[in-house]
Amino acid sequence: MDEKYFTWVKTHKELVTYLKTKEDSQKELIKLLKSVGIQPFNDKSTPEKHDIELNEIDPFTFFCYIYKYGPEKRLSYLQKIAKHLNLSIPSGEAGIPSANAQSVWLFPYKYLRKNNEIKRLWALFHSAINNQITDELFNDVLKIKNVAKTKLTEALFYVDPEKYFPINRPTMPYIEENFGINTSFKSFSEYNELLNQIQTKVNIPFYELSYRAWEWNNKRNKMDNISSFSKELVKFIKQAKIDDLKTRHFIRSYKGTKVNVGFGQGAKAKVPWISFTKEPNTTKEGIYPVYLLYKDVNKLILAYGISETHTPAENWNIDNPKTISEYFEEHNLGKPFRYGTSYIYKVYDVENLPKEVILDKDLNKLIQFYLNNTGQKKVMQTKPVIFDRGSFIESLKDSGLIFNPKLITRFISSLITKPFVILTGLSGSGKTKLAQAFAQWICQDKSQYCIVPVGADWTNREPLLGYPNALKTDEYIKPDNMTLDIIIKANKDPELPHFLILDEMNLSHVERYFADFLSVMESKDEIPLYTEGQAINGVPSKLKLPSNLFIIGTVNIDETTYMFSPKVLDRANTIEFRVTKDEIETFFKSQKEVDMDKLKNQGASMAQSFLEMSKSKDFGDQSLTDTHKTLAGFFEQLKKTGAEFGYRSASEIIRLINQLSIIDPDLSQNEKLDIAIMQKLLPKLHGSRRKLCPVLITLGSFCVDKEKIENIEKDVLSNDSFDFETNGVTFPISLEKISRMYRGAVENGFTSYAEA
Repeated sequence: MDEKYFTWVKTHKELVTYLKTKEDSQKELIKLLKSVGIQPFNDKSTPEKHDIELNEIDPFTFFCYIYKYGPEKRLSYLQKIAKHLNLSIPSGEAGIPSANAQSVWLFPYKYLRKNNEIKRLWALFHSAINNQITDELFNDVLKIKNVAKTKLTEALFYVDPEKYFPINRPTMPYIEENFGINTSFKSFSEYNELLNQIQTKVNIPFYELSYRAWEWNNKRNKMDNISSFSKELVKFIKQAKIDDLKTRHFIRSYKGTKVNVGFGQGAKAKVPWISFTKEPNTTKEGIYPVYLLYKDVNKLILAYGISETHTPAENWNIDNPKTISEYFEEHNLGKPFRYGTSYIYKVYDVENLPKEVILDKDLNKLIQFYLNNTGQKKVMQTKPVIFDRGSFIESLKDSGLIFNPKLITRFISSLITKPFVILTGLSGSGKTKLAQAFAQWICQDKSQYCIVPVGADWTNREPLLGYPNALKTDEYIKPDNMTLDIIIKANKDPELPHFLILDEMNLSHVERYFADFLSVMESKDEIPLYTEGQAINGVPSKLKLPSNLFIIGTVNIDETTYMFSPKVLDRANTIEFRVTKDEIETFFKSQKEVDMDKLKNQGASMAQSFLEMSKSKDFGDQSLTDTHKTLAGFFEQLKKTGAEFGYRSASEIIRLINQLSIIDPDLSQNEKLDIAIMQKLLPKLHGSRRKLCPVLITLGSFCVDKEKIENIEKDVLSNDSFDFETNGVTFPISLEKISRMYRGAVENGFTSYAEA
């Protein structure tokens, strides 16, 4: 190929020589970019807004700023920079990958830059031009927020387009399909080996190869406008049976729609899919024709697809719609893993597909209907997406967070039982992360939740509710932590859930700063803020705690914290976080960087269903003789220590059992009662060995089958190696806690539910 296409290569080399000396002159680099017309350079000192100028930059991001534009503009900017620095003036930019205009930086915002991210990028730059990159350095840079393997290989290509090659969307299918080379890699060593494989099969420079890959993809995209999709569908079904998750070999457009194929990210999806979308619709926010392959029941469904993430702005105008969930129920197929609210168009038996001409006819007809109706406003209301605990668990895994599914069940069930939950236990076990993760997952945006660190100096309600300005009668001082704003917003938006997360809630006496909240939780009265009259700067004179406001408090126990009173514990479900040996081993094996952004809005379409469950007054089956008998036995023993429960707690226990049944119908009655005992009855227990040991022995005996375990004190409570999942244990969670409390009382002379 004519070398005039690649005059930019010489310019890049000269520009790299210039950049070598500019690590200590980063403002000069930003000034240079600005001088040729490149912008913007807005940084963030807080999550809320762009409020400061960027004043530091790495060499890779310097190149990305140039290549975030279209061909003519980026060539013009490169020419201006070259002229300014007296470098060779390029005449073209063929083969240079584009930088994502929404993600130019290889580093996070200022308020998140805490680990010398930019310095680490400069270190990689110097190592790249000196041919000294190590796996350790490469992997370290990959840990920086905003950096991924594709972006990093493109950045290295900018720096040395003869030595490095971009492994990105245009090049990967080109290399794999034309040369049979697997383009996946996990380390710099593997990336280097990949480059060597390419060089042995392709005798042209990397910069020319990059251009050829782009040209090949461009031609292929133009050929995507085919009249038959059935061969792609057959290929999709065959691939779904193996572990190959790659999708680049599928066509990208069909009949005026954008084609997306999904086999899962990192792990095989239970329901692989093919979607056909047209703007403004997307799979995350809109309607679209979709193939859904339910492998467990051998069914391929062509569906009127509906986004699970956000409620679509448009809707399907169809008569007598039948959801996938309804179809599964009618045919005794159980419950669909996902996409249950999308509507059935056609159902095929995977082992007996119709002829290709019929498959094409069905798809073409649905796509034509879709294209004719896209752009119209809602004609009929969709059924709300039913809340699904499994979807949240899958989102947690995708984000890198690991929690026991039973803990997730307890947490969600507790929230919909009563909107005040206390998370206690081991420091660093994920209490705050779980609360934050659920809020991010089910909320539409950040304005629906806030995390408030409790201060040790909180002695009244002002840190949460603010106060009227005594000097200016028309002014109300709101706390900076957004607590008051969240409560006001929750009152204005009753159809959306809102979350107030109080981190380290017991750093101060809860009863002092939280008394108003505790009171109105039961009375349903309003909290008076100031003398009645006109609202002062948007703050009403009285404040109601609405049912769509969920308060989650996290608790760490040490010498700097305070114990909760029965008044607090009575009004909450208390969930203890502990980490088992199996869980820590799983963590070590599957540890990966946590990406909370992957949780954002993923469950927002289920928010309405979640609120409906929380507002339900159903107490379920009231004829639970064995349950009532067990609770009465616990009441009698707890009364001996002054920790008995009243009517409110009894009512909330029965309600919790019902809500657990809704969130996880597979739980047995004993499992549900075990959770209720652990969360509602045991938290108030604390006292001396003399006072508590006899009671703990009796309570422990309630947790086992006495015919199988005769001596509870000897065989269980005093036995450090007892297996609580063994046959004969009725309530393993509660028994394990009672045993720990018993041993604590024996060893220390005192014990409490709350442990450090």
